[in-house]
Amino acid sequence: MPFLRDCIAAIDRTHIEARVPKENEVAFRGRKPYSTQNVLAAVDFDLKITYVLAGWEGSAHDASILKNALEISDCLRVPTGKYYLVDGGYSTQNGFISPYRATRYHLKEFRSIQPINSNDIFNLQHSSLRTTVERAFGSLKNHFTIIKCEPYFPLQTQVEIVIVCCILHNWIITEGGDEFIQSEDE
Repeated sequence: MPFLRDCIAAIDRTHIEARVPKENEVAFRGRKPYSTQNVLAAVDFDLKITYVLAGWEGSAHDASILKNALEISDCLRVPTGKYYLVDGGYSTQNGFISPYRATRYHLKEFRSIQPINSNDIFNLQHSSLRTTVERAFGSLKNHFTIIKCEPYFPLQTQVEIVIVCCILHNWIITEGGDEFIQSEDE
């Protein structure tokens, strides 16, 4: 994939159940029927989480979280000449490439029909690489059931638990095999 050689990771977000005070429940309720914290992560192609920003309200939009990730002191950095893959919830901008809109994207859409133009080919490759972030989230949630259960800690502790789980996930990836990570074929 020579046209994606300068890509360093894929970015996406996931929702993790959160327990918040009653007055904050509306902000933390998005698509799920319960309160969630929004977790933004960058995952490289070895399935390591290279950046994580946890604790955002479940109703927060992708672009707002990414904007904050680029502005805070521990900010997400994009090395010169490199970029991250992002999904359609983000816009293509310097350092971030989203798929072509109004073009097939998901891998299952290409099972019966081959790519027919350069936009299809790009989206197929983009989607194929972005599956790494979904696999990493799946592994993270399968390893650490504490982030799949209803929490009973203050929100700041819940945020710190997610970050620690990401660190432990990277340690597991680095130190050995992982039966919770599905192969690309699965």
